[in-house]
Amino acid sequence: MAPPAAASADLLGLLEAALPQDSRQALRSSVLPALLDAVAAIAQTLRGYHSVSAAGTANPFGDDQLNVDVAAENLIRDALARCPSVVTATSEEDPVEKPVQHLNGASHDSPEQPSPESSSSSSETYTVAFDPLDGSSIIAPNWTVGSIVGIWDGRSSLGQSPREKQVASILGFFGPRTTAVVAVRVPGGEPSCFEVGLTDDGVRTCQVVRSQVRLTNSIDGVRYFAPANLRAAAESPQYMALVSHYIQSKYTLRYSGGLVPDLGHILVKGHGIYVSPTTEASKAKLRRLFELCPVALVMECAGGAAIDTADGVDILQRPLENADERGGLACGNLEEIEVAKKMLLGISK
Repeated sequence: MAPPAAASADLLGLLEAALPQDSRQALRSSVLPALLDAVAAIAQTLRGYHSVSAAGTANPFGDDQLNVDVAAENLIRDALARCPSVVTATSEEDPVEKPVQHLNGASHDSPEQPSPESSSSSSETYTVAFDPLDGSSIIAPNWTVGSIVGIWDGRSSLGQSPREKQVASILGFFGPRTTAVVAVRVPGGEPSCFEVGLTDDGVRTCQVVRSQVRLTNSIDGVRYFAPANLRAAAESPQYMALVSHYIQSKYTLRYSGGLVPDLGHILVKGHGIYVSPTTEASKAKLRRLFELCPVALVMECAGGAAIDTADGVDILQRPLENADERGGLACGNLEEIEVAKKMLLGISK
């Protein structure tokens, strides 16, 4: 196994600029680097799994698990075990917030236990919610898949305001290259969104690819759309009209069937829209805690938006009540979101 990823000076400087506060030392120097290292480790592991097969188990939501799901889950848990400030964690494969078992054998069963990572702030504690391998249904044909991670202030994400308490998120991309987009937004600080490249060729390294990921509304030429849950268009005249609008306006289709790679295309091109409405017959599949909230933070930090297609409300607006809350999603640059809101819901600015 390769040693932990060595962060470049550029990355360390970027994290320092995004999180200059003394009260965020652990997030800056421990939590984010450890999770980026986990992304590199997952990529390395996936390249060795030439046979993708059922693990013979199901998660508590009833979803069958693959061997690669379990492997990715374990690697992220291993990374969190190296972060004393991460006191609890939950995932789509194990959706109960549990104390993290750290490498020294300790766990944060007591809220009074201090974090040794930061002498400046013993109250720097986080909970992490993650989808270890999003898109496992398309991994067998060797398509790009990803990991989704949300980092929250405190011991629990439940009952909290995502806009106030989710302070960082990571989208990891496992394709021909291994990359990650990181969003950071802490109270009192400026939002930041950047992309890093990760190598896993014996010595893992982490280098800045783009110091600023931004979505724009100044679009000349090709426009992109990714219509998920397309069968819902048969039941929703509004969704059918929206898809027809994209076709008649000569948008270019960029849809893979995987949430992470489809969002990656938008973030690389700097514009586009991903839309996944729900209907009575086509229920919501995306979970707010593990997918929607981390994605929404990335989109907002990049200058875009992410809304619930049911009512047009920002994804981060509503507190989380439980780990299985689900919803529809439209996300991308602001101009495209306004068009989608108007056509799906009749809402205009």
